[in-house]
Order: sequence, then C-alpha cells, then structure tokens
Amino acid sequence: MLTDLWKLFLSFGRATMLGYGGGPSIIPLYENEVVSRMSWMTTEDFGHALAFGNSLPGPIATKLAAYIGFKVAGWPGAIVALAAVVLPTALLMIVLVGVMSKLQNNPYIKGMIRGIQPVIFVMMAMLAYDFAKYAMKPAPGFITFIPFLLAAGYFILVYYLNLSALYGIIGSLVIGALFLRG
Repeated sequence: MLTDLWKLFLSFGRATMLGYGGGPSIIPLYENEVVSRMSWMTTEDFGHALAFGNSLPGPIATKLAAYIGFKVAGWPGAIVALAAVVLPTALLMIVLVGVMSKLQNNPYIKGMIRGIQPVIFVMMAMLAYDFAKYAMKPAPGFITFIPFLLAAGYFILVYYLNLSALYGIIGSLVIGALFLRG
C-alpha cells in the first residue's frame, strides 16, 4: 500500500511539475504516467475518466488525480494524488510570485513566455486530437454522426450564440443517455 501511495505521489508530482500552461496541458503528461508508465489504466479507461471529469465543475487536473488515486489505492490514494498535484505547485507559486514581480519587465522573461506559448498550443492540440478519438466514437450499432453533431451544436450554441456552457453540458448528458448508450 505504501509503495502504491509513493508511486502515486511521484507520478502525479512529476507530471504536474513538468506541465506548463494549466490543467488541460498537463493531461497528456498524466496520461503518459497513468497509462504508459504505471499501467494503472488503459487508454480507453483514461479517456472515459477524462470525459467524466470534464463534465464536472472544477479544475480537471485535481479531478483526474483524485479519481485515479482512488482507483489505485482508495481514499488514501486520492488524498496523496491530490497532494502531489496541489502542494508542489502551490509552494512554487509562492516563491515565484516574489521573483516574477521583480523580473516582470525583463525582456528575457518576456521572450521566454512568448517562446513557450506555441508549445502549449501544440500540447493542447495533441490533447484535443487524442480526446477526439473517444469523444467522436459512436455507440455500437447506432448512428455514427451523433457525437459530431453534439460537438458542432455545442460549439455553435456556446461560442456564437453565447448560451451558457452549463446548458450545453446538461443537454449533451441527456442526449448521450438517450441515444449513445452501450
């Protein structure tokens, strides 16, 4: 049990500390740790956990860590995985706030921030591509275009018509329950 807790802490701590750009950009690193390195889940199970986590409010990184930690080692695993995600970055932020406030006008720091933005974009695009494999997968033996229609409809309603994202989430849950079972 202690070995599992230590592995959870190291895996989530490593992925969190190597991630840059917030929760969504860390997800590919979590997937690498959970699926490829530790074999705690399959890629499909991770995709399902990600989909479920995204349907709930709050930061995705902490939801995934708690869920996977719980799957691996119960409540102690959830607590350790959450601690690995939150504690190192919180402590680092406290230290970096002081440093960054003194260096905020430094041209090298500004250049570093501009330089990392394209990398974050690619990481998020890779995440979207990987996630699309699961999100657009139809229910067995059913109409194949419903997931695509859900995605397109949600995008149009939220982005162009300014409908609250909550209504789109609730609507997609209802449509999924009715038409995408299996």
